[in-house]
Amino acid sequence: MSKRSFIIEHMEDGMHDWCVLEYKHMLQNIGPDHLWFSGLSDACLNENMPEELKQAHCHQEDVLHLPGVDPSEICLLDPAGESDLAPEDGDKFKYFLFGGILGDDPPQDRTKELRKLGFAGRRLGPVQMTTDTAVNVTKRVVEDRSKTTKKDRKEEI
Repeated sequence: MSKRSFIIEHMEDGMHDWCVLEYKHMLQNIGPDHLWFSGLSDACLNENMPEELKQAHCHQEDVLHLPGVDPSEICLLDPAGESDLAPEDGDKFKYFLFGGILGDDPPQDRTKELRKLGFAGRRLGPVQMTTDTAVNVTKRVVEDRSKTTKKDRKEEI
């Protein structure tokens, strides 16, 4: 099975230190060929983004306008998704989309900005995760074909 790609729609107002840490962790686990960053401001892309992150696919365009990406092949990871992510979703979708959002407690549902674009949605469970954890769990499910349990998800966090 071919590897899937993971798209992070950067939804923060800047490239904060916490974003950089999470994004570097994703780069380590996914690799630059299958990691996309979209919605990057000019300042994020040209001034604040570490050089090593620029190895990934980095774009100012939003997820709907990424070159070569067919929106019908995108699955949005969304706490309000219609069903849980399953290993079979790795066969249905080529891209898995995450909002690059620093979490709030209680959650503010900023994922709704991506949800309204009409992507198929899947959820990872009831626990809010950091973006890098959500990417790692998704990779385990769709590429490694692992059915995660609540216990597994807590260990990832």
